[in-house]
Amino acid sequence: MIDDTRAKRNVMVLVAAQAFLGAQMPMLFVVAGLAGQSLASNICFATLPISMIVLGSMLSATPVSAIMQRFGRRAGFFVGTLGGTMGAIVGAYGLFIASFPIFLLGSFMTGIYMSAHGFYRFAAADTASETYRPKAISYVMAGGLLAAIIGPQLVKLTADAYVIPFLGTYFTVIGINILGSLLFLFIDIPKPVPPAHDAPKGRTRRALITTPRIAVAVICGLVSYALMNLVMTSTPLAVVGCGFSGDLLPASQTAGLTETEQHKRFVDLAANIVSGHVLAMFAPSFFTGHLIVRFGVERIMGLGIIILGAAGLVALNGVELGNFYIALILLGLGWNFGFIGATTMLAGDHAPHERGRMQGMNDFFVFGGVTLASLASGGLMNCSGGSPVEGWAAVNYAMLPFLVLAGGSLLWLMMRSRRATA
Repeated sequence: MIDDTRAKRNVMVLVAAQAFLGAQMPMLFVVAGLAGQSLASNICFATLPISMIVLGSMLSATPVSAIMQRFGRRAGFFVGTLGGTMGAIVGAYGLFIASFPIFLLGSFMTGIYMSAHGFYRFAAADTASETYRPKAISYVMAGGLLAAIIGPQLVKLTADAYVIPFLGTYFTVIGINILGSLLFLFIDIPKPVPPAHDAPKGRTRRALITTPRIAVAVICGLVSYALMNLVMTSTPLAVVGCGFSGDLLPASQTAGLTETEQHKRFVDLAANIVSGHVLAMFAPSFFTGHLIVRFGVERIMGLGIIILGAAGLVALNGVELGNFYIALILLGLGWNFGFIGATTMLAGDHAPHERGRMQGMNDFFVFGGVTLASLASGGLMNCSGGSPVEGWAAVNYAMLPFLVLAGGSLLWLMMRSRRATA
């Protein structure tokens, strides 16, 4: 009988890290765009702080993966929390002196944490048996359920704690990183054993990425994450923008409020919608692994792509409060099936000595796509069309070609597998 005791202990630590440390990600995704909108000289650059977070994650993915390959997961995770701490300090300073470039620098440094955060799912698989692996990945992702509750609520408590909006939020993020780093003292993942001089070196990066299952896993993971980010990044701007244009709430609910009070009302609504979205991202993780084991990873990934398409359709159908909630919940659910499925497929198709090379390359591509999506999000939202409603529609229309790419690649892989079996 296979003993997964060590793997289950590591999963518990990683779930706690996902819940506590991971809370900073929805916090920053709620406030960074709004803070950027107040600091930037051109509103087309409002979401640039989020883009810088993801750019930092993309550029640090390979170095962080290499650190983990050489020194172990714990060292890499400590590097991540250090980056998160420094990023929040610099971001808070940028807010304090109203400097957009310094605020962007802090956002870029925060990307180091986001990169390390992305490796929690792979760390869950390191000590797990083949049968427990998809469940381990899924359980760790489920830790984001608590992050989805904690993060947006902390935004409500801290966004206006100081005269400078969102400064309290960044101070809170500093504390989260310092305290959360202590969790990694309890993780028990052995350092990778250096290969012997005459041991196989593993496939090159080119050979890995041209392996059909790996290529499709990277494409589907990239598309799932990028489209989720594309829409989520614009959501706070769309909620606030559509609210002030009179399309989101009936006048009876905003009558008598000052502009400042209305703004706070819509920021709180945006936080609630993002909270519902992040709940949908992680709540299904309690059973996603079981679904993968029962129905196959390809079917679950395909279902995720279909649900992402449904999210876009709901968003295009109107800008009432219900449309935002339903679209963002579907967006989270589609991301869960697509991204966890892609992670599971990738984790089973490379050897342990290829781990640092493959996982770093995967996250470089994934977060590269997410960086482009977050850059495009602000431009589509604020600079296409003449109103927030038209900008929101442009964001959701942009999903279509990428859904076709992911769905087409998955269908190709499934047909290829059937032909090989026949």
